[in-house]
Amino acid sequence: MSEFTWSDLDQRAVNMSKALTADAVENTGSGHPGSAISLAPVVYTLYQRFIKHDPNDPQWAGRDRFILSGGHVSLVQYVQLYLSGYGITLDDFRHFRSLDGKLTGHPEYGQIPGIEMTTGPLGQGLASGIGFAYGERYQRGLLDPDAPEGTSPFDHKIWITAGEGDLEEGISSEASSLAGIEKLGNVFVIFDANHLQIEGDTKVALAEDVLKRYEAYGWYTDEVSFIQPDGSYKEDVKAFADAISKAEQVTDRPHLIKVDTLMAWPTPGKTDDPSAHGSKLGAEAVAGLKKVLGLDPDKSFIVDEEALAHAREVAQRGEAAHAEWDKKYNAWREANPDKAALYDRIHSGKLPEGFDEALDKAVAGFNAGDKVATRNASGVAINAIAKVMPELWGGSADLAGSNKTTINGGASFDPATDTTKQWPDASPYGRVIHFGVREFAMGTITNGILLGSDTRPFGGTFFIFSDYERPAVRLAALMDIPNLFVWTHDSVAVGEDGPTHQPIEHLTAMRAIPNLEVVRPADEYETIEAYRWFFEKNNSHPTAMILTRQGVPALAETAAKAREGVRHGAYILVDTEGEPDVILMATGSEVHLAVEAAKSLAGQGIKARVVSVPSLEWFEEQTPEYRESVLPASVKARVSVEAGLAMPWYKYLGEYGKPVSIERFGLQGDGATNMKVLGMTAEHVEDAAKASIEAVKAAR
Repeated sequence: MSEFTWSDLDQRAVNMSKALTADAVENTGSGHPGSAISLAPVVYTLYQRFIKHDPNDPQWAGRDRFILSGGHVSLVQYVQLYLSGYGITLDDFRHFRSLDGKLTGHPEYGQIPGIEMTTGPLGQGLASGIGFAYGERYQRGLLDPDAPEGTSPFDHKIWITAGEGDLEEGISSEASSLAGIEKLGNVFVIFDANHLQIEGDTKVALAEDVLKRYEAYGWYTDEVSFIQPDGSYKEDVKAFADAISKAEQVTDRPHLIKVDTLMAWPTPGKTDDPSAHGSKLGAEAVAGLKKVLGLDPDKSFIVDEEALAHAREVAQRGEAAHAEWDKKYNAWREANPDKAALYDRIHSGKLPEGFDEALDKAVAGFNAGDKVATRNASGVAINAIAKVMPELWGGSADLAGSNKTTINGGASFDPATDTTKQWPDASPYGRVIHFGVREFAMGTITNGILLGSDTRPFGGTFFIFSDYERPAVRLAALMDIPNLFVWTHDSVAVGEDGPTHQPIEHLTAMRAIPNLEVVRPADEYETIEAYRWFFEKNNSHPTAMILTRQGVPALAETAAKAREGVRHGAYILVDTEGEPDVILMATGSEVHLAVEAAKSLAGQGIKARVVSVPSLEWFEEQTPEYRESVLPASVKARVSVEAGLAMPWYKYLGEYGKPVSIERFGLQGDGATNMKVLGMTAEHVEDAAKASIEAVKAAR
């Protein structure tokens, strides 16, 4: 950066930012004005002097990424996007937080240009920002690994603002620890330390020395205080800019710059007051703020046209940076035609040549009748795809061997010096991620990888521990991004680890999340096809693969029908002559029980159709005609078979259907015994089918 200068026009732009923030909240009647007002000079300085961005092309691949982790402070970013020329209008501020407005209370991914991700649940922006850096580094490794640091068109920085609330959330510790291990030198976290939260002074809840904590994680740290030694207050933007410039010289560690501020400064009666955090300031305080700033207290939504024009000169600087990047990018393309072709493919989201063939080859190695855990089949699928899809990478929350999520032959995604006896190969561009026992961080980081790169990550853990990951799963669903969650050990068949490790309510809970597609394949054939369709589908929805620990029989029926059936979410696996007497609907490890029951019922003269239902969400996407062909309304006798709660099935069971389910926590016994004792048997399915048929007859 050239020598830092701060003009009267810069100060006037900051003053305008503070007033616009106050007016937007006052006009709407709700919001979080305090930190947005006091952070205005910090974020203005970042957007004007440090963040590489082009308002005329918000999706420019060479841009830096800015993430507002404390999403409630959304106005501080909205105002800077307005000042920079991102197409936000003054009228948008008048409709802040309103149903018909585009400036939401917390930044929402895809809502307006310049927003990189949805933030609001504290800590997740910081953690996913670290994921952005993971993605940037791995993509650089795919495309331009030998370029000296800072010279590649795929080098960029991740700028994150965070407050005390972000750093109090445990997720910040999980992800920051990993960032230190990975030496992510392009991460810059600006810690707004205003020492206040809703319940008052933060010393009642955040007593440690945060800088020392981050030093222990392996971060570079520094501090700038706007609170002067004599107690006065000065928004010393030059000191802040100098601290950032100094930090930029350190490239082997992530960075945390603490800025001591006073909330809502210089609002009379509201500065350094918790009431300024989450409610409007009040007309008197807003007028007083404007008066202090040298603005007309009787006017609202004031625009200083000269200061606005000055601020919008950042677009010219962005255009120049973009043009310079284009030269570097085009030179790279000319020198690396093969890698340029790879970039074009992954950027477009297209599957590689040989994708189907790789999975077909995997299927050819299966044999009907074999007993294989679907977690094993998942590992086969991941490795088959990895051979042709270099952008696929991921790992596990310290359960790689159990989850079968290791890409064979892949190096650890770690500095090259960080080898171990178990992992002798490490590389900053490795494709095997070690998240440690950090399920939540795994979810947030893989979200960030997806948002910040063109690569395709996955993360694995036991299904029971999806409880720890769920906030990240929900945010992936809210943003509608195609994260891949691999969850194994899916039922009471886990066995001796006991009830704490045996999922019961989890399928129901995950199916309750809008946009999340839950897939529970029956055997190795369905597992391969589930992976095939997830990638072929290429839609925006996150997907959970729910997989068994125990071996399940590979069915001749799925061998014949899974290729076309799985992608429909539910399909007829075993059918009857004419209309069936009863329909048996099953998922996962219970499908073979339904097939056994149907055969037994056939011997008793009862015609049972077996419908395999790997994904209720995929089934719901089908046409009404298809759904009716699989589950005809005329067949009232129905049974659902699933080793979990029956709740999701009542929609399909109707008035006379009977669930075969588990409505209690699990048992301490071995998996096979648990399943038997808790009613997951073909005999129980038969009994339920007969009971449903009788219920239909009784109602006639």
